[in-house]
Amino acid sequence: MVSWERYTAATVALLVTLLRSDVNERASIFEYVSTECLLMMLLMKENLFSKTKCFSVLNIPSTRWTALCSFCFHFIGSIEFQIGRRIYLQGYGVSANCHSDSSDAEGDCTLMDKSALGECSTSGSMGKTPLPKEIIESLMDGHLVLPYSEMFSLPSVFPCAGGCEEAFYCSKSCAESDWEMCHSLLCLGEKSKASSPRALYEFMEHANDTNDIFILAAKAISYAILRYKNLKEAYLKGGDEACNGSTIDMSLLLEAWKPISMGHKKRWWDCIALPEDVNKCDEATFRRQIKDVAYESLQLLKAAIFDEECAPLFSLEVYGHIIGMFELNNLDLVVASPVEDYFLYIDDLPEYQKKDAEAVTRPILDALGENYSICCQGTAFFPVQSCMNHSCCPNAKAFKRDEDKDGQATIIAVRHIQEGEEVTISYIDEELPYGERQKLLADYGFSCKCPKCLEEEA
Repeated sequence: MVSWERYTAATVALLVTLLRSDVNERASIFEYVSTECLLMMLLMKENLFSKTKCFSVLNIPSTRWTALCSFCFHFIGSIEFQIGRRIYLQGYGVSANCHSDSSDAEGDCTLMDKSALGECSTSGSMGKTPLPKEIIESLMDGHLVLPYSEMFSLPSVFPCAGGCEEAFYCSKSCAESDWEMCHSLLCLGEKSKASSPRALYEFMEHANDTNDIFILAAKAISYAILRYKNLKEAYLKGGDEACNGSTIDMSLLLEAWKPISMGHKKRWWDCIALPEDVNKCDEATFRRQIKDVAYESLQLLKAAIFDEECAPLFSLEVYGHIIGMFELNNLDLVVASPVEDYFLYIDDLPEYQKKDAEAVTRPILDALGENYSICCQGTAFFPVQSCMNHSCCPNAKAFKRDEDKDGQATIIAVRHIQEGEEVTISYIDEELPYGERQKLLADYGFSCKCPKCLEEEA
């Protein structure tokens, strides 16, 4: 009989082996990419776009100014609602970098809350031209319709299935997908599957106070747990219960882990770049402190969603490698604001139409100030992109088209790609001098030997 301790230790070792292994030694990435995406990757040599869906939706938007689908990051509601929400939050002194100026404001920034609207003034400390609260309320509840806003229709708002006020969606499909993928364990609502909602809240608070990359790690672990449970349920329905339980559990857990094992990983405290304000002689202390913060985060997460059958996922070694994966592989995610597009559209109208429209929109634009153009910003892990190697003379790049309205990534060829040629992207600004490029790439743990670097080195 295999002891639980030996089983856990063996599984952790296997998980970490997968984390550290070369991409070619892992299960084929194309098992986890849609047929459409696979075909597009094959056709990329013809300079076609390849859209790769964000895996596990591992992204936290960098602001609270925008109402977004928590799964695909499509703007939701309406142009009027987006504008009214921004002006409303300005009145609370919520800054554009997502940090509110008072603790009370933080709790009032749920998607649909207008209960304290009468207490808020849009003049605030931001120097904007104030709007009457009645106008703000009319924008948010849909009673005020702006001219030409029908040209920029947005999906309706769907609530979280668990009843939390942190997650909202553009469709029932997105709501269900997020719930099944990871949100059911990380929801703060009444129907949350977390073992301790209070501990989960403390974990979220700790992540917000330290580093929101911990929330991405929690989503990855939640995804693996839920996938494991689904795999085990399907296995038991097959009627093979006579097999060794611990061996089967380990096999299923490793299978659930496979999609996460794709990205190249090192432990977070080993791979994180040393900040410029930290002296080299203090590096060991800095990395130890980073490890301690990760340990604190893991203990809070463990108290919130620990599952005995998935205990290996909650080892500090695995947690550190997951965070390291995000540190080394994440792409910046940007979704352009439809509010900016709307005001640009008004500005481009023929003069006779523009005059009438601006009679309504000008006071609103003045109230928004420069914040009218704030977009959705975040970070995300994409399985296909994470398996692409670096080159300072890449043949592809991440790209965002005007028609891309959500958080998907797009990889586009920048030149003709020969059959059998490896698809590469640049992890850094490839226009930097050779020495600066090598210094930046050292943070990824390698020295670049691409044709451009070899030529410049010589």
